[in-house]
Amino acid sequence: MLNVNRYIGNPILIPDQDASWEAFAVLNGSVVKTKDNTYHMLYRAISSPQHLQEAYLHVSSIGYATSSDGVRFTNRKQFITPEYEWERFGCEDPRVTFIDDQYIIFYTAISTNPPSPQGIRIGVAVTKDFSTIEEKHLVTPFNAKAMALFPEKINGKYVAILTVDTDTPPAKIAIAQFDELSQLWDASFWRSWYKELPNHTLPLQRRSRDHVEVGAVPIKTDKGWLFIYAYIQNYFTQNKVFGIEAALFDLKNPLHLLGKTTGPFLVPEAYPELYGTIPNIVFPSGALAEDDTLNIYYGAADTSICMASLSLSELVADTLTNALEFPLKSVHSGLHLVRFEGNPILSPLSEHPWEEKGVLNAAVFSHNNGIYILYRAFDSAAVSTIGLAVTTDGFHIDKRWEKPIYAPRAEFEKNPTGGSFGCEDPRITQIGDRLFMHYTGYDGKVPRVAHTSIALTDFLAEKWNWDMPQVISNPAVMDKNSAVFPEKINGKYAVLHRLDVRVWIDFVDDFSQLDAGRWLEGKVLFSPRQDKWDSVKVGIAGPPFKTELGWLLIYHGISQKDNNYRLGLMVLDYEDPTKIILRLDNPILEPKLGYEDTGVRPGAIFSCGSAILSDTLFVYYGAGDTTLCVARIPYSYLMQNLKNIIQTLKA
Repeated sequence: MLNVNRYIGNPILIPDQDASWEAFAVLNGSVVKTKDNTYHMLYRAISSPQHLQEAYLHVSSIGYATSSDGVRFTNRKQFITPEYEWERFGCEDPRVTFIDDQYIIFYTAISTNPPSPQGIRIGVAVTKDFSTIEEKHLVTPFNAKAMALFPEKINGKYVAILTVDTDTPPAKIAIAQFDELSQLWDASFWRSWYKELPNHTLPLQRRSRDHVEVGAVPIKTDKGWLFIYAYIQNYFTQNKVFGIEAALFDLKNPLHLLGKTTGPFLVPEAYPELYGTIPNIVFPSGALAEDDTLNIYYGAADTSICMASLSLSELVADTLTNALEFPLKSVHSGLHLVRFEGNPILSPLSEHPWEEKGVLNAAVFSHNNGIYILYRAFDSAAVSTIGLAVTTDGFHIDKRWEKPIYAPRAEFEKNPTGGSFGCEDPRITQIGDRLFMHYTGYDGKVPRVAHTSIALTDFLAEKWNWDMPQVISNPAVMDKNSAVFPEKINGKYAVLHRLDVRVWIDFVDDFSQLDAGRWLEGKVLFSPRQDKWDSVKVGIAGPPFKTELGWLLIYHGISQKDNNYRLGLMVLDYEDPTKIILRLDNPILEPKLGYEDTGVRPGAIFSCGSAILSDTLFVYYGAGDTTLCVARIPYSYLMQNLKNIIQTLKA
């Protein structure tokens, strides 16, 4: 756990009631330290109400102050004020960098009232001495905020980091590189850059409902560029959680993300952060490293400026470990999976025609410290088969078989008239010395649940002696997403499947009894929830896990709002799995990165299996119906937090 120490004298800067230009609020300070050990702070100042353009408004400008110790700032003055049309309604939230013997100050320029996305852009001011502004320019021709310049060139180029589309979400934190500083205010440069925005964007946002913004000027360390930024959870709701997080970029390529904290290390808790103009806000805007101490300057409740300190080396180490160490209460029970930065782990191979168009939706099981991945693959004719790969660390593929290990054999999974067909979306369960596999058998007309099995010894010996598959669902009705529990319950096989838009549970003595006289059905286990992320339909991911809390079940849902797939989690009663002990309100994974929002089916995150290896739960999922990816969470951490939630619900 990172040890963060708030300065005992917080807030370090408050509004000055005797100066109308900063009488209402002061916030979001950015600090540089010069060779004479003077600390120079630029900050946003909000005035008392004043007449402006036939309106009565609080107007923002940029203030300036100095300090000899980094916490006691004096000699305050108004430094950057609205002068041009593109900033006439305010200058906000500066970030200052010293480079080429001058100070580059980016700030948010407001040109419309009330503020509109196109009226919220970035401006820049240049000074050499904080006495005179040498020049000012409008930077971005599009909606953007919170920009900072790296303090030195990288590979001979100036590099900036900025937040784009802040008011036309989702916001993106992106990198821009320049040969000359004058390109900063070259509109043609920015228009070309914006057309390729996905290529410049950093993968920092965990969930689409959250918001990210640039915080402080990046700091160079021996491990990489340390970047402090704002992460606001549940941004579009009344339950926003403001937090401060960190990421580490490669020293030579800042687009290469080396690691990041997986949650906030600072959330609103102290009095100045909880009470003010807008309560419950911490917003980072400045950071200075002095030996192994990192001082972070942040706005508190949009009213004052505070400072907190922590170990620089410990924070850098934390970004590289991805340890989930933030308190659950700080994120409103927002448990989430952490994506593998090397995703996707499997992609289509043009040299293998059977998997040249898509590899996705994998069944998995663990054996002898390895994880076997049975993935769906399809060719140019949309014929689905099942391939095999294995990993020993959960992330990297050690072996990938050149041919399918399972292909359509029965009539119900073939399409003699042409078009798509095959064996789709397998789920696999080991019971004793046998592997039971359920998958979707598709003949181009009706998807059905198919059942087969194989001896574990045959599978490990690569003898693909699968039983002849049988349809176990009503052939006239679409039925999918089926899996067997990993042990019998009251002497019966427990089976989950999706009939209509709901998940059902059934109990059978033997799979051979499922034929024309008795199809898979049972009773409804759970349904879509109106006005939530799983409002359209739901289906299971892989087979449930037996845990100390009950049966842990990951499932997918589709939202009526955006038609995207997400993954959720629930716990079923161990002795009676028809009873739901817990169903989390929020998803644990949702599409947000490029490989998830593109492909055959953009916005699809679809899992068919998970495995536990070395106290890590690995969840494998298809992305965009095209590639296979993995995300994970420490298993003991997950269990402890689910236990806490269940105890809270029972209290």
